Amino acid sequence: MSKESPTIVKCPQCGMPVVWGDVSPYRPFCSKKCQLIDLGEWADEEKRIPGAPDMSDSDGWSENQ
Repeated sequence: MSKESPTIVKCPQCGMPVVWGDVSPYRPFCSKKCQLIDLGEWADEEKRIPGAPDMSDSDGWSENQ
């Protein structure tokens, strides 16, 4: 029986190699530090998923219509 080699991914924050498995609790990040940096970027809205702009009352929309 041949053992499969583990899947290796790059940390999205710093680019370090990370084993995709139980040995890497912060996967896909290499460390808690990189995980928190990424979370902070999302919280500061430096990163966002593109989509339609939010509708508000100023756009002529309301729940009563």
